[in-house]
Amino acid sequence: MAKRIGVIGVVIHDPRQVSDQVNAIISTYGHMIIGRMGIPRADANVGVISLIIEGTTDEVGALTGKLGRLSGVTVKSALTSESINQEENHHDQ
Repeated sequence: MAKRIGVIGVVIHDPRQVSDQVNAIISTYGHMIIGRMGIPRADANVGVISLIIEGTTDEVGALTGKLGRLSGVTVKSALTSESINQEENHHDQ
């Protein structure tokens, strides 16, 4: 199955309650994460994480589904329309 590049945005309300679970799920899918940026907003009791990913639509769906099922976590994703063929994938090198 072809891979696609995309962005996943994660907003965590009351991060102290679920941040360990969020990080565990993200670590499980570390093979498809190209980049990660996390912004803590202690004043608003919110954390924001952006992930740049490269994976199949099934992998992206599994990751966003697991994150989205956590209480207080909102997830949105956007994928490119172009597929990346395995032989064109330079991320694994």
